[in-house]
Amino acid sequence: IQAMVTAGIPVMAHVGLRPQNVLVEGGYRVQRDEDSLVGDAIAAEKAGAFAVLIECVPESIAAAVHDAVGVPTIGIGAGRATTGQVLVTHDLIGLTSGYTPKFVRTYASVGQTIRSAAESFRQAVEDGSFPGPDEMFD
Repeated sequence: IQAMVTAGIPVMAHVGLRPQNVLVEGGYRVQRDEDSLVGDAIAAEKAGAFAVLIECVPESIAAAVHDAVGVPTIGIGAGRATTGQVLVTHDLIGLTSGYTPKFVRTYASVGQTIRSAAESFRQAVEDGSFPGPDEMFD
């Protein structure tokens, strides 16, 4: 973190569940090691992180992390004890199918609309109705 900050690259630290590591860590599991999470957040702040993202932890642990640092904290599946909240846009708008984390609230269901549009496009290409005369140049 420190090298990146020194190079002029802003860093938001990420503690708790890190989706890129779920296969190594045994799956999507709530992170409960408060001492480790607080220590990591403090170290990240000392190294120059401008904020800390806290993911998939109990609210009480998110509160402990939040209280331990002087930078903003952003929660995703971390309860209400953070400075702000975030969700993955694909989850928020209902674009994903299959597994959805417990902490996700879906505000729309655009996934089916997009799948339907793509299917209509495929059919139009296959039946030759796309492109039509109005969608081509003379």
